[in-house]
Amino acid sequence: NDMRDSLRYPAVGVALIIHKGDQVLLIRRVNSHGAGTWATPGGHLEYGETFEECAIRETMEETQVVVGDVRYKAVTNDFFETEGKHYITIWMEGQYVSGEPVAQEDELSELDWYTWDNLPEPLFLPLSNLLSGQNRYP
Repeated sequence: NDMRDSLRYPAVGVALIIHKGDQVLLIRRVNSHGAGTWATPGGHLEYGETFEECAIRETMEETQVVVGDVRYKAVTNDFFETEGKHYITIWMEGQYVSGEPVAQEDELSELDWYTWDNLPEPLFLPLSNLLSGQNRYP
């Protein structure tokens, strides 16, 4: 058994809650962990990148949407038991500025705007963890 197998570390993800009035933009994940679940745009934090830069970049890459006023919101500790993955998710939130949402990558199949009281199911584990740990949203 290779010693390095036991030296596994969590990955860092950045997720962005994009507000447009009373709605948020959600994407349906495919070809990645959490496939079939609904999530916010987001992805891996790259070396040297700020949380804000990552949130803006990933949102543009995935959806072609321009966002502004991006700021820190929360952090979740997300352990995907079945996939054997562990993420620290840095939650950011921002405002929709422009752009018609279009699925740009093969990691998402569809996307749309939803209100907090009418979210699609099932939710991506980090989003579910965020919502269960907060009472700010109904």
